Amino acid sequence: MLKSNSRLPKMLRRASRAKRRGAFLLVAAAGLGGAFLAPTPAFADFRVCNSTQNLVGVAIGYRTGSGWVSEGWWRIEKSSCKTLIEGPLESRYYYLYAEDAASGGRWEGSVQMCVALTEFKIAGTNDCFARGFQRAGFQEYDTREQENWMVDLTDGPAENNTLTNTGASR
Repeated sequence: MLKSNSRLPKMLRRASRAKRRGAFLLVAAAGLGGAFLAPTPAFADFRVCNSTQNLVGVAIGYRTGSGWVSEGWWRIEKSSCKTLIEGPLESRYYYLYAEDAASGGRWEGSVQMCVALTEFKIAGTNDCFARGFQRAGFQEYDTREQENWMVDLTDGPAENNTLTNTGASR
């Protein structure tokens, strides 16, 4: 009689192991589901969107503890966005310069910084030509110390075939 009942505990052990495995899977699924339903934290960054129909090259300038830095080029395809600076913004002011690859149009401003023909990260804004770089006029953006910022580049008025900037938004 003991032998015939010996199967019962083994079956119960299997059942309890299956229940434990099922309970673990249920808890894991609930945890994953909760992660998808929980509010996601906002990512802080400086993004540039290209709302034109052409490829755009973008450079950014900013001040660090050791001085001015300009860097580029980010290639932003038509109707898309790119993050230029990831994480919370550390400066209040950022500077942007962009060129339309097809038409040569520019988004520019009055703040002069150094740029290069190929990918670059340049410390300082003085003596650009003497150091083998070019100068470009960057547009200033006051982020009002927000942690993130977005600039949308759009086509300008057709009559003068220049490109303008629509400004920035939070």
